Amino acid sequence: MTAAASHHGRNPDRARFDLPRDIRAALLPEEVPAFEAAYQQALRDASETVSLEVLQSTLANWRRIAQMTQADPAAHRRMLQQAERTRRTGEPPEGAVEWNQLRAELGV
Repeated sequence: MTAAASHHGRNPDRARFDLPRDIRAALLPEEVPAFEAAYQQALRDASETVSLEVLQSTLANWRRIAQMTQADPAAHRRMLQQAERTRRTGEPPEGAVEWNQLRAELGV
C-alpha cells in the first residue's frame, strides 16, 4: 500500500473527491494554495449569503481539476506550466491554432 493510498483509505485514482480534504490531497502541490484560497472565499460567501451555491460550485470546479490531475499528473503539470508561460509572455503555445482556423478545420 502506498502512502497516498493509506492516507486516503482508498485508491485516489478511483476517488470521487467528495470531501474538500480529498480534493486538496489530489492536487499538485503548486495548486494547493489556490484551492485553499478559493475554498476559504467560498466558505465566507456561504456564510454571508446563507447559501451553499458558491461553495458547491467551487468544490465542483476543483473536483474536476483533482480528477484531471489524478488521471495524468505529469500532463496536468505541463498544462499548468504552459498556461503560466502564456500568461506571462502573451504568446500562444507552440503549435496552437487560431479559433477561426480550428472551426474551419472542424467544419463548424
